[in-house]
Amino acid sequence: MSKHPDCLIIGGGLIGMLTARELALAGLQVRLIERGQTGRESTWAGGGILSPLYPWRYDAAISGLAQYSQNVYSDLVARLKEETGIDAEWTQNGLLMPDCSDIDAASKWANQYGAELHYIEQDELANIAPELSCKLSQSGALWMPKVAQVRNPRLAEAVRSSINKLGVEVLTNTTVREIKVHAGKVVGVMTSTGESLTANSVVLASGAWSAGLLENLGVELPVSPVLGQMLLYKTKPNTVKRIILNQERYVIPRRDGRVLVGSTLEHTGFEKKTTETARVELEAESRRIVPALANFPIEMHWAGLRPGSPNGVPFIGACPGAEGLYINTGHFRYGVTLGPASAELLASIILGTGFDLSPTAYAPNQISPTAQLEAG
Repeated sequence: MSKHPDCLIIGGGLIGMLTARELALAGLQVRLIERGQTGRESTWAGGGILSPLYPWRYDAAISGLAQYSQNVYSDLVARLKEETGIDAEWTQNGLLMPDCSDIDAASKWANQYGAELHYIEQDELANIAPELSCKLSQSGALWMPKVAQVRNPRLAEAVRSSINKLGVEVLTNTTVREIKVHAGKVVGVMTSTGESLTANSVVLASGAWSAGLLENLGVELPVSPVLGQMLLYKTKPNTVKRIILNQERYVIPRRDGRVLVGSTLEHTGFEKKTTETARVELEAESRRIVPALANFPIEMHWAGLRPGSPNGVPFIGACPGAEGLYINTGHFRYGVTLGPASAELLASIILGTGFDLSPTAYAPNQISPTAQLEAG
């Protein structure tokens, strides 16, 4: 690795690592800096559903990224397994929503994006999801059979292994203290140990921690931490067969029988801890959706911080006022869901190549420098 790489990426979550992978595949020398260990924050803490929850309720910009990512995920996971031997377990369980009342809006969205969506009557539900509580199946449900999931910790492990093989230098347990800008152009970063690292361009992909790194540049990025808590059950395989979403709570079956239940949405700043209140609520809701879960132990309870942004639309593009500084953050609950498209889109902006989606909806033009950018 050159002492002066083409690109320096701040943040080693899935968004940062996938961006690094795209740039390295294009032939750039890339260095990635992570404040802890790669893939251990919101990437690790999420559920891995490859669809927004009730996608018709979100901005069209989210559907664009989601649809693109859904179309490439199976091949991406297969390529990563071939490259690294690590299987991220792309699994097409389908997404079942027994609580949905806005059927007309859902149908309109499905027609617009070519998504497969059906209304399932009560008698069909017993065949599709026999695990579902009979109390929730009396009025039918919306069913999206092509929705898949990945095992997100393994996906992060696979992408990390891939970028290692591509020659990306990864610095872990290294905190960036400041992004350095001179004469309106980014020149690199300063770490908490006082080390200065230079690069031709810098990508900010630090999730919930991104906004703080722009403060010294006078840029206010509307991204803030949103806490989510989840439970993990250890069950027998096929106890739960489908991804089930009911009143914002979801149940996700893994291949080995483990079942994830989530999640809460809490605004507690950067305080990341579990609470007994959330555990009791999630446990009760999981058993209300799938009564059989009462027969199995809870194996884990954890919390993670999502990078919340206005309307959940991520910021992807060039940072105003600092040439060579780019942003790829603010994905809220959907960093894994939108990851491949977000990385490819930003790489296309940096490389000056085309992409299937217009960058306009994600451009950070909502934020602007509030002070002159000076050399640090």
